[in-house]
Amino acid sequence: MIKIKNLTKYYGDLCAVDNVSFDIKKGEILALLGPNGAGKTTIYRIITGYLKPTHGNIEVMNYNIYDHMMEIKSKIGYLPEAAPIYKDLLVYDYLDFVADIRGIEKDKKQDHIKNLGDLCGLNNVMHMTVDELSKGYRQRVGIAHALMGDPEILVLDEPTAGLDPNQIVETREIIKRIGREKTIIYSTHILSEAEATCDRIVIINKGKIVADDTLDGLRKSMKEESFENIFMKLTKGN
Repeated sequence: MIKIKNLTKYYGDLCAVDNVSFDIKKGEILALLGPNGAGKTTIYRIITGYLKPTHGNIEVMNYNIYDHMMEIKSKIGYLPEAAPIYKDLLVYDYLDFVADIRGIEKDKKQDHIKNLGDLCGLNNVMHMTVDELSKGYRQRVGIAHALMGDPEILVLDEPTAGLDPNQIVETREIIKRIGREKTIIYSTHILSEAEATCDRIVIINKGKIVADDTLDGLRKSMKEESFENIFMKLTKGN
């Protein structure tokens, strides 16, 4: 579904992503892990069209990022780490606004918003302003935004950052429900979350891939019981 080939990105003299290649299969939940500054967000921004690579290419459902970026954007829902949500709007009004931007037909819009409310647990707060919500609920609004228009691929950058333990568990369950029907790529600093949610883990360090496997495969190759120890060894020195 997604093919990343020799992806490289420089910011001036700094190489943020260094000749990265990996594929993501349809229906897969893939966790992209790494320390701060490893290159995860840069990869997401290139996939979603916010940045252009210095070298390399990405194909999404056989569309490449150079010639078919608008087609790719229509297939992807993106939740950046700092979700750009209008806090003074009611939750329903905000989602209605996003539906208009996404081109949802008027006769289908209300049902679509209700379905997203059911999926993300928002129907009991639709009458509240986004500013009145807890951070966990704001994140749910961001996920609903990313799902608007029923994209086939969901890209989530640190979806549980700053949430309390209960909110993390609730957000994790939403991701798992979404993953039954969609391809998901997400990053997290919470290793137990990756263990509980993902089908595959790609670990990136200093712009390079240092591991790409299932959790069981990583444990077998590193002969370690603890995923935390595996992660520390692979990202040592950052």
